Amino acid sequence: MKEKILYGYTGIFNTPDEIAHAAEKAVAKGFTKFDVHTPYPLHGMNKAMSLKPSKLGYVALVLGLSALMGAVFSLWWVSAVDYPIVVGGKPFFAFPAFVPVMFEVTVLTASVGTVLAMLFVFFKLPNNSHPLHGTEYMRNVSADKYGLLVQAEDTKFDEATIKSFFQELHASEIDAVYWDNEEINHEHKILTPKFLGFLLVAGLITSGATYFALNKLTYMLPFTWMMEQQKQNPQQKSLIFSDGFGMRKPVEGTIARGFLPYEYKGQPDLAAEKLFNPLPVSKNVLALGQKKYDTYCSPCHDFQGTGLSRLRGQFPNPPSLHSEKVRTWNDGRIYAVIMDGQNVMPSYANLLDSDERWAVIHYIRALQRSLNAKESDIK
Repeated sequence: MKEKILYGYTGIFNTPDEIAHAAEKAVAKGFTKFDVHTPYPLHGMNKAMSLKPSKLGYVALVLGLSALMGAVFSLWWVSAVDYPIVVGGKPFFAFPAFVPVMFEVTVLTASVGTVLAMLFVFFKLPNNSHPLHGTEYMRNVSADKYGLLVQAEDTKFDEATIKSFFQELHASEIDAVYWDNEEINHEHKILTPKFLGFLLVAGLITSGATYFALNKLTYMLPFTWMMEQQKQNPQQKSLIFSDGFGMRKPVEGTIARGFLPYEYKGQPDLAAEKLFNPLPVSKNVLALGQKKYDTYCSPCHDFQGTGLSRLRGQFPNPPSLHSEKVRTWNDGRIYAVIMDGQNVMPSYANLLDSDERWAVIHYIRALQRSLNAKESDIK
């Protein structure tokens, strides 16, 4: 019969004050390989045991920063180097747009990686062998008692000294804990045929239940009521209207609430004659015009309106906004181009409301004046 190897000595205490006092005494004695077990967290126990901060936080920090740097590099490479696209006047690497992605990658990597490190590095899973498992000591401290363990590998461990130490603290029970053969050999008890069989059965049951719920149950009454209700789906033939069309056009002459129809569609000269800019020239109006111009106009007309496209030859360069023709147009004529489009330029009526269109026109006038200033402008 092999000689048992001592793991340590345990002492049982009846109150939280007793275990806190015992932890402080263990620190005062110079023990470094000891632990406290309680049925619930005790406030101040970290201080009583003089515990150092967990190293798990450093793992989370390294994983989070690594994921953040990887996300920043990947997004920059894809959007600014490998496949650059100008969208709405934004720069190639539009940092604010990528913040949610970088945040999620950082948090998810740090949290999932920290949990995996805790389980497989700090707790050494799948090895779940431990000499305290199944002992009377662990049953007590898991219910209503409080326990202190001093390990035999402590540099100041001595059986006689430890017993005397627990007696001085008035421990109600003092027991020795020994390693068994499986724990000494670090056998992975979790990887037993019984446990692997349980995982297989649980996986089959879970997969089968999920398949049934998503592919069969949802197509049974009453779960089909919403899906099979009497309604008219888009592009579906109607059995009510004589022409068979389910999608109906608005009644002729209908105007949406809060919407004024554009009366001069396809009539730019009439728009030039009838329309006048209703907005005053002010700092706020010019700021709004610049914002919308930079977003929607600058990709083709560039930031100065010269027509040197920012799209790198993807589309034909438009005419300069500083030409004699455009400078002599009145505001209504430019408004008609924004509403109807011109040549390859599409309509921007659905992207800009009325005030934004007029504000853009004021900003275009400011650009034109900046490159075609008169002598009186600088006096």
